[in-house]
Amino acid sequence: MAPLRFAANVAWLFAAEEPGLAGRLEAAGRAGFRAAELGWDWLGQEAAALRGVGLETVLINTPPGDLDQGDKGLGAVPGRQPEFREGLALAVNYAKALACPRIHLMAGRIPPRAERAAVATTMEDTFIENLRYAADLLAQVGDMVGLLEPINSRITDPRYFLTTPHQAAAILEKVGRPNLRLQLDIFHCQIMDGNLTQNLETYFPLIGHIQIAQVPGRHEPDSPGEVNFPYLFQLLETLGYDGYVGCEYKPQGEPAPCTNHCVTGLVKTTYHTRCNIHVPGASALGSRINR
Repeated sequence: MAPLRFAANVAWLFAAEEPGLAGRLEAAGRAGFRAAELGWDWLGQEAAALRGVGLETVLINTPPGDLDQGDKGLGAVPGRQPEFREGLALAVNYAKALACPRIHLMAGRIPPRAERAAVATTMEDTFIENLRYAADLLAQVGDMVGLLEPINSRITDPRYFLTTPHQAAAILEKVGRPNLRLQLDIFHCQIMDGNLTQNLETYFPLIGHIQIAQVPGRHEPDSPGEVNFPYLFQLLETLGYDGYVGCEYKPQGEPAPCTNHCVTGLVKTTYHTRCNIHVPGASALGSRINR
């Protein structure tokens, strides 16, 4: 079994000490990361920064729409198909420039004051239409995958349309395109459903990317919380997961000490006992956990 590989989500990590993308990427490299996830904030900006520090880009998002108007993605929003497609084209071009193989196709929110059940069918139909369009476009550019991420509606976003892996799997089945996959965030899955072992085993054939954070605080995996990450990491290895694990969490402490902690903590919780690894600091860890 190959050890897991971890990617720094620079929208979350290193944000306290580094306001710009280039600084965050440099900090991620110093911490031992060899790969990064980008949010929508950086689309079209400082692409050379990634190449400059030698990090692989493993995930970007489609643009969210108009944040001032409360948008958080447009994939499932009726009447916004032209905007979704325009944003998708931007994301695809950026992904091509970075050799990034995965794009998170953000679903979006149900309208304010709308009942979820009342708009569910219309929004799902819109999402399916847009996903088929996205799958066709991604197929034209080569080995690129579109991802659907369920986001919990209990803590993070009560109005987000796509909330559980079960809902995402059902939509993927209806769309029927092999280049669309599930982006499973352990944080969101635990909050909405629990049953992490069963969910990982059941949906493993659909999973194209995984992200992590402890529950409920959305902090480091080795911080106090509900999730037994050493067990889950070993399960992922047993299942044969060979992608990156995205570190999408807010490090505890200010200024954020994640330049050491986000890597050191992962190795301690995952491999320290099993592999008898000595963990003196992050500088010695990157080659082992990202090899």
